Amino acid sequence: MTGTDAVRPGVLAPPRTGDRREQYVSDFTALTQRVQQAGFMRRAYGYYWTKLIGLTAAGLGLAVVFVLVGDTWWQLVTATALALLMTQIAFLGHDAAHRQIFVSGGWNEWVSLVVVNLYAGMGLGWWQHKHTKHHAAPNTVGTDPDIDPGIVAFTSEAVEARRTPLTRWLTERQGWFFYPLLLLEGLNLHVQGMRRVLGRRPVKRRWVELSFITARLSSYVVLVFLVLPPGKAAAFIGVQLAVFGLTMGLAFAPNHIGMPVVPRGVKVDFLRRQVLMSRNISGGRGVDTLMGGLNFQIEHHLFPSMARPHLRRVAPLVRAHCDEIGVGYTSTTLAQAYKAVTSHINQVGRGATDVWACPLATQLRV
Repeated sequence: MTGTDAVRPGVLAPPRTGDRREQYVSDFTALTQRVQQAGFMRRAYGYYWTKLIGLTAAGLGLAVVFVLVGDTWWQLVTATALALLMTQIAFLGHDAAHRQIFVSGGWNEWVSLVVVNLYAGMGLGWWQHKHTKHHAAPNTVGTDPDIDPGIVAFTSEAVEARRTPLTRWLTERQGWFFYPLLLLEGLNLHVQGMRRVLGRRPVKRRWVELSFITARLSSYVVLVFLVLPPGKAAAFIGVQLAVFGLTMGLAFAPNHIGMPVVPRGVKVDFLRRQVLMSRNISGGRGVDTLMGGLNFQIEHHLFPSMARPHLRRVAPLVRAHCDEIGVGYTSTTLAQAYKAVTSHINQVGRGATDVWACPLATQLRV
């Protein structure tokens, strides 16, 4: 992959002869066999144990640095470092929740509880419920919670729901507000997790989650206010949450925003549903770290339990298979992706139609 080889989303060659449903199933089956034969579904225990131990040690070390540095505005640098560390911890929790680390489902579950709830202070139950629905039907109206109506409108339906002149004016310019809004995403992630664990909806290990989140957030706040006076303590927490939300948002935004949006009631086969609605980000190992492996979004959606280190290696195989069967495979640079995200959100806000053309939707019904 190069940094400029963007394939137009939604481009698909005419279906081959024979039953379309069987053809689509066989397309993914053939790819799965190739991936398994190449050994890309093997676990990467050395990689993940290094991550688990390294991030735990980094967190403890940063806490020691925070205490030793003491009362100074330079602690805002420490807050930024903590936010970046929390982003990497969140990526690790994402991998564990997808069962990428261990063969054992129980081991993956407990690691995700420790990493997401105890280390990051977020709610695993809320995030996992939401993220599972997203993976099942990415960019599908009424099914993917990531494009549900909210502060930012991702579909024409959400735009039409804006009633007041102010909300309509803001929506028309929402692409320019999107990135500043990410500064609030860190706070939102904590709030949504706590709301779920305290609410009435089912949570598998509610008391474990509640205990871990409470221990993490309370000890964090107490430590910060013990070391810093109130004003600096509030600034420290604010900077940490803002940078955390921004880095998390910048990692997730390019994955699907600006890719085809599937209308209600349209069913698409698994391979095309995951490939056509996803965007890869080209670049080296630094991009892998910055985005927690989510820069290989297509491969991650096709094989969500694949260990993160294998995504880069399997990508050429997946791309070759997509080229072979005529399915558009999109890969852009990070700058191009952010530009596309901004443009798309602004277009939607101005009332542009959804990017999934009706003839294409009809062609891909299964």
